[in-house]
Amino acid sequence: QYSPDSVAGADGDIDPTEITFPGCACLTSSCVASTCSCLCRGGSYSSLCLRPAEEEEGYARPVFECNAMCQCGESCQNRVVQRGLQFRLEVFKTEKKGWGVRTLQFIAKGRFVCEYAGEVLGFNEARRRIQAQTSKDSNYIIVVREHVHSGQVMETFVDPTYIGNVGRFLNHSCEPNLVMVPVRVDSMVPKLALFAATDISAGEELSYDYSGRFHNFPIPKREQKPSEDEKRDERLRKPCYCGARTCASFLPWDSSLFSTP
Repeated sequence: QYSPDSVAGADGDIDPTEITFPGCACLTSSCVASTCSCLCRGGSYSSLCLRPAEEEEGYARPVFECNAMCQCGESCQNRVVQRGLQFRLEVFKTEKKGWGVRTLQFIAKGRFVCEYAGEVLGFNEARRRIQAQTSKDSNYIIVVREHVHSGQVMETFVDPTYIGNVGRFLNHSCEPNLVMVPVRVDSMVPKLALFAATDISAGEELSYDYSGRFHNFPIPKREQKPSEDEKRDERLRKPCYCGARTCASFLPWDSSLFSTP
């Protein structure tokens, strides 16, 4: 079932459509960081493009857009992801990777491309669905972990298996042209927004790194000593066909949902 936005999952634990943030009191057509409460952490966009993280900071700042309770207008420059898909994309059959998505027009670096939308699940329901899968099933469940300065880790589980949007057809690449960024609009439940990490030509396949390691450096080979658990996990992992020069040979794998607490 196609849905452009994420919906509450079958467990009903989390409703991503609930409005819980207060709005800003800006009466201008476009908010500015110095006076807007939504931009108190600094502006995230410039001419519809995501501003890159400051290299010296070593981390990404959270992205908050103006929301349904804000006084500013729909033309506000701090409303990007909530406007939805703006580019012409095509779902197509790839040679080895099943379905994929390509763009039919040029996309500039930093532009929002699409959301990874689906059912937003709680941990228990996500684990139940993962453990019910067989080796022949496609896994669409994504786990996004955000590390907060206090040491807390916020987890978001999204499953577009039954309800989702075009994002579910995006393939993994070890050298992707998209990067996923959690963006919050109406509540603390983030939209999993995919932005262009580089200029993307018309006809090019769109991809992101399923592990979220877009800006991370690979671990030197001499430091990679697989444990017995990792050796066991490797037998369960699926091969990667991205064809990148730095291909890791396997799709990213996270076994945390497969083990019982």
